[in-house]
Amino acid sequence: GQERMERSLVCCLVFICFLVPVTVVADWNILNQKTRNGLKISLKNYCESWRMNVELHNIRDFQVVPEECTDYIGKYVRSTQYSVDSERTTEECLVYFSTSCNLKKDGQDAWIFDIDDTLLSTVPFYKNNLGKKINVTALEEWMSKGKAPALDYSLRLFNEIKSRGIQIILISGRREYLRSATIDNLVNVGYHGWTSLILRDPANELASVAEYKSQVRKQLTSNGYRVWGILGDQFSSFEGNPSGIRAFKLPNPMYYVA
Repeated sequence: GQERMERSLVCCLVFICFLVPVTVVADWNILNQKTRNGLKISLKNYCESWRMNVELHNIRDFQVVPEECTDYIGKYVRSTQYSVDSERTTEECLVYFSTSCNLKKDGQDAWIFDIDDTLLSTVPFYKNNLGKKINVTALEEWMSKGKAPALDYSLRLFNEIKSRGIQIILISGRREYLRSATIDNLVNVGYHGWTSLILRDPANELASVAEYKSQVRKQLTSNGYRVWGILGDQFSSFEGNPSGIRAFKLPNPMYYVA
């Protein structure tokens, strides 16, 4: 009987030893488990709040995802939730498009799309680079291979807008030398029939992305285009004038581009 009791005690102690680290890890977070108002929170609460405030544009100019949140953000961008959040954005584009756009159908109605993490996904690149300062050379080398997958919900929106006779303008912060790789990548995953693809040339490389995209939109409107909407994953795709009649932002907590 004593031997059985000792064995039970050992099993119990082993179980407690397993339990304690799990509890400690689950409760640990970088705010020492409490907000300023004394609310007890988990690391997931903290990371979810950080991600939400990135999307609300309250958190800006971050260089990297906080180290404590890289696992959480990595899981999010590969999750059903990310797909659902993104699909809702493109569905709202279609609702707006179908109910509020008084199209002239004279070849001057236009819609603007960003490319990276709007039409094509960089999630495969960031799988090993989340939480690290962006290495532009490594990113551009990855882009030059033309292996970025399509974001399916954006592809559906792209095709739907195109089918209604709208001119599709692609404006990307990618550099001009990536043009052929970008075209190949887009076509290979199902995008075709856009009106123009505008990339950064050496003349405007020193401007911020927001300034560069704003200048492109000014040129488009001076050429007579009516920009009904813009879909992008960064606020720099919409900032500055003219802004387009409606801007729709896809979620992207992986990086910030000004």
